[in-house]
Amino acid sequence: MPASRPTTGNGLPLLPAAAFVLVWSSGYIAAPYGVDAMSPLLLVALRFVLAGVLAWVLARVLRGPLRVTRADAVRIGLSGLALNGVQFAAMYVAFDVGMDATLASLMHSLSPVLTALLAAIFLGERLSRLQVLGFVIGVAGVVLVLGPDVDKAGGTVGLVCGVVSVLGLSLGTLGQRWIGHAPDPLWSGAIQFGAAAPPLLVLAFVVEGTGVVRDPAAAGIALVYLAVVNSILGLGLLGLLVRARGAGAAASVFFLMPPVTAVLAWLILGETLNLREVVGLVVTVVGVAAATRSRVQEEFEPV
Repeated sequence: MPASRPTTGNGLPLLPAAAFVLVWSSGYIAAPYGVDAMSPLLLVALRFVLAGVLAWVLARVLRGPLRVTRADAVRIGLSGLALNGVQFAAMYVAFDVGMDATLASLMHSLSPVLTALLAAIFLGERLSRLQVLGFVIGVAGVVLVLGPDVDKAGGTVGLVCGVVSVLGLSLGTLGQRWIGHAPDPLWSGAIQFGAAAPPLLVLAFVVEGTGVVRDPAAAGIALVYLAVVNSILGLGLLGLLVRARGAGAAASVFFLMPPVTAVLAWLILGETLNLREVVGLVVTVVGVAAATRSRVQEEFEPV
């Protein structure tokens, strides 16, 4: 009888799940580092240019020609525009105006539960009381971390961008159901990255202009890390989890992202949390964990 692979408590293979959490969480560290060196919209646009090219090459070599209808390709692209374009453009702008990594990860951790709420509103899907309660508790925890003012979120602009980013992630995830029979994750990623890149490039040049790279070396490091590690490696790890547990694999470990991000932010960026913020972090994690464990939700694309 073959030896069984180590798994997490929810049945996921331990090493891929741990690696996925670390890779996703590290995006909240690399992105603030990157926007210090390059304007946020150009950074996210170039990230998806590079990620789209890499995903296309890998898909073509490993999977062969793309086999998908034009209608499905459009649906995949539009879903990717929300998942990648709206989510990351808004959050990178929030980083640029001062939002810290831990708060960003806390806001995104609400997305699996928000997706369930949106599915209940727009698709008539069943919503448990525990999911509603978990979302309310999670929001309360984020408000507790935020504190009496919005400076920690980068002011009003940062807070609004953070909310838009979470909505983009949730709506893009919900849009995955619209796709129907999508191609394998590599081709899906290539289409989604490619769909997000052109409008982001146009937006970056219109809003930010040229000459927006302040530190070419640091910008290059952040760009390569975000495109290769977060987008490509993260996509591969997500594929492993999906094959092991199904489409809700990422959502089932989403509640782990904020504490891992908080530790990384402390080690790398020097961010610290006071007692109120630690309590808020715990409250959010407990709320999201309870809600997502009650019913496995949709598939998520990595940061």
